[in-house]
Amino acid sequence: MRPSLPMAAIARGDRQAGTKLAGFTLLEAMIALAIVALGMMAVNTQLNRYVLSTAYIEQKTLASWIASNILTEFSVRAQWPPIGETEGDVEFAQRQWIWRAEVSATPIDNLRRVDVAIFLDDDPEAQIHTMSAFLEPPPPQGFVSLNWLSAGMGIGGMSVRGMGVGGMGVGGMGDGG
Repeated sequence: MRPSLPMAAIARGDRQAGTKLAGFTLLEAMIALAIVALGMMAVNTQLNRYVLSTAYIEQKTLASWIASNILTEFSVRAQWPPIGETEGDVEFAQRQWIWRAEVSATPIDNLRRVDVAIFLDDDPEAQIHTMSAFLEPPPPQGFVSLNWLSAGMGIGGMSVRGMGVGGMGVGGMGDGG
């Protein structure tokens, strides 16, 4: 059995008192703590980037849906949108949004270009998303649209009755079998 060291010798780190003390020096412990601190800072930085990018992607997605909705509203109106700028606001996903639409003429007489820009109500100068579409004029009043499926014929005279979603599908191209 080894003789035990007196407590004063241990506290002083007296290595000549009989046995060699095992452990880390203060310098080694400080270097290890510095390495751990740098690693934790890197993890924290990456987590912050992740949170910011997630919020940005959420804003872009919501703004894209709003722009798509606005363009759809323009396309289903009974009247063609006038050339010029229009602005409005909408509440979507518990947030207030501002949209600005610019309708412009195109070289083709029966097409108009619509550019919709989306902004958060908190910061109406910071554009979040833009979406564009081309609109054709609405059908004339009294126009009855043809229900293509009611005729029971598909592409090239092939019957579409009995075709499921998993088959060729309505309006799809194929041999029908």
